[in-house]
Amino acid sequence: MSFIENLSGLQAQKIRLLMHLRRRGITCSRTLEAIETIPREIFIPSTFQHQSYEDMALPIGLGQTISQPLVVATMTQALALTDRHKVLEIGTGSGYQAAILSRLCRRLYTIERHKPLLNQAEDRFSEMRLRNITAMNGDGMKGWAYQAPFDRIIVTAAAHGDIPNELMAQLAIGGIMIAPIGASDVDQTLVKIRRVSEGHYERESLFAVRFVPLLPEIAEETRDIDPEFNQMNAFA
Repeated sequence: MSFIENLSGLQAQKIRLLMHLRRRGITCSRTLEAIETIPREIFIPSTFQHQSYEDMALPIGLGQTISQPLVVATMTQALALTDRHKVLEIGTGSGYQAAILSRLCRRLYTIERHKPLLNQAEDRFSEMRLRNITAMNGDGMKGWAYQAPFDRIIVTAAAHGDIPNELMAQLAIGGIMIAPIGASDVDQTLVKIRRVSEGHYERESLFAVRFVPLLPEIAEETRDIDPEFNQMNAFA
């Protein structure tokens, strides 16, 4: 019996996932360490926890998803983070991507338009004692002007056509933005944007992705997260 086979449940699955990410081009040791450190299972509804370390997106309620680990790892690696960077995340969702980023940057600001998801994510941040995250219920298309500029910006919802100018303007000169862009959920590309000067941005297309759309304003919730999506897990 191999070493991995001797390990129990989620621990063995996590090791397999890390090996898979390395094979798929994730070479940044800090990114891999963050993924190894952050327990993805506490960000996933109990119904799907047996799939926590499969390389797939999973539903988290209110029509939203937690991105597949390869996409999380690729976006994180592409940001080229250091512990001096101030980062803006658009789309907190479950809080998993934010938790990964918090291990790699100085300060993370994250915006979520769905208040129930934000509340749940903030509870997880508190449980995990992630003190360098500041979260807000707001319109991600407008960014967080009061805290701008940001060294890095990551957008976890797909912009229709292009990134809003108001958000682009909040990227520091020399800064990097990673965002999906596409007119539909089947025609999206992950793009790396570097701000070279005041009015000049360089772009690099990374690969095809599928994200929920980037929408304006704060969501008007007609219901809370379904009970099966609202079960918190104690963090040990």
